[in-house]
Amino acid sequence: MTYFYQTFTRSQGDMGITEENKELWEKITQKKNWRIVKLPNGYYQSEYFHDEKWVDVTRRATMESCEKAIDDSIEYYKKKLETPKGPVVVKTFE
Repeated sequence: MTYFYQTFTRSQGDMGITEENKELWEKITQKKNWRIVKLPNGYYQSEYFHDEKWVDVTRRATMESCEKAIDDSIEYYKKKLETPKGPVVVKTFE
């Protein structure tokens, strides 16, 4: 599985997520902003639309595996958008 990602440094208080990254991630989580193209070598490439151009992300041997990579990327970025909300308490002790 291949994901597109950008690194950043977390600073105290703001979780280090820029507004630009947040907007990009919100676009990436919408499947309407993705497409699959067939390359001359027979592989399929997933691309998302950003800043008036298509950005290539992954190449796969089949269209099904390419669509799966898109779906996995969408789920990954949905989770990243939850980061600013802070940690989720899963268990407390008395």
